[in-house]
Amino acid sequence: MPDRKTVIVTGASSGIGAATARLAAQNGYDVAIGYRTNKKAALATAEAVKKAGGRAVIIAGNLSQPDDIERFFAEFDANFPRLDALVNNAGIVDPAARVDAMDYTRLRRSFDTNLIGPMLLAGHAVRRMSRAQGHQGGSIVNISSVASRIGSAGRCVDYAASKAGIDIFTKGLAQEVAAEGIRVNAIRPGVIDTPLHATSGQPDRSAQLAALIPMQRMGTSNEVAETVLWLMSDQASYVTGTLVDVSGGR
Repeated sequence: MPDRKTVIVTGASSGIGAATARLAAQNGYDVAIGYRTNKKAALATAEAVKKAGGRAVIIAGNLSQPDDIERFFAEFDANFPRLDALVNNAGIVDPAARVDAMDYTRLRRSFDTNLIGPMLLAGHAVRRMSRAQGHQGGSIVNISSVASRIGSAGRCVDYAASKAGIDIFTKGLAQEVAAEGIRVNAIRPGVIDTPLHATSGQPDRSAQLAALIPMQRMGTSNEVAETVLWLMSDQASYVTGTLVDVSGGR
């Protein structure tokens, strides 16, 4: 349908990204599904988007690599006429370690994936959404983490620091492009039941931390996705530069 908007969701093969892609389709968006290696899971997300009434295109890429980001947007432009929203969701967390056990390779991987990649993606999105550049405006939602304000000592200070960078990047970019019709916000999920913990070597971490949460339970990907869609919507038309905690009170 010509009146449908288009959103890019990175890391959309599972977890928060997949839930966001499905919900976006239910709310009138066609979806570019970014994934790194799990094509089967990305195709499953695409099928869910189609069942919800949206058009879906899967685009592979390691979004910590500038060349892959360039190729990602070339494929996006070849498949979609416009960009209305970007959800910077793709991210990694390595196995638990103290800072004195971390090496340069780990730190480089964490910051390239969790901070530099999203910044480059956002730059491409601005060039496709800015009213100052002849486009229609839009929304960027960055997925941060409550780790950015609690530090995650003894587990993943590198991850927490990269997400703290996302927080201040969100504030700064929001101020840069507010007059160009682009709103930029971030969500800081708490302990969410997603595959991220298992892939980082901590499959039981969510359940272990649930007792520390005031609501006494983990969050769900759908609960985060609902917040993403609200921030993308006209209902949040006066909201920009805001960090929203979805953390059960933690």
